[in-house]
Amino acid sequence: MANTKSALKRVQVAERNRLRNKTYKSAVKTLMKNYLAAVQTHAANPTPESLQEVQRRMSEAYSKIDKAVKRGVLHTNNGARKKSNLAKALKRTQPQPEASTPASSDASAS
Repeated sequence: MANTKSALKRVQVAERNRLRNKTYKSAVKTLMKNYLAAVQTHAANPTPESLQEVQRRMSEAYSKIDKAVKRGVLHTNNGARKKSNLAKALKRTQPQPEASTPASSDASAS
């Protein structure tokens, strides 16, 4: 138990912050999970409606991650990494365009 009034107040503040952090982290995890489920659904049956749903869920997740970073719940790089992973999950399901071979204009310039 805290010995001084200031130490007691710090315990109370730490508990308040812990609960706030917990709600943000939980919300971020939930929104990420919902987004990844929407991406899988879209990958199984790609339709414009499912893509729109994926975009909406991505927007929600990005917004919550940004708010958590702004409030200091998540570190800046942690938030950026989470957003990057979300974007990569969608990109993996998209068909990759064929890589075109570079034109041999360098050889003709010589």
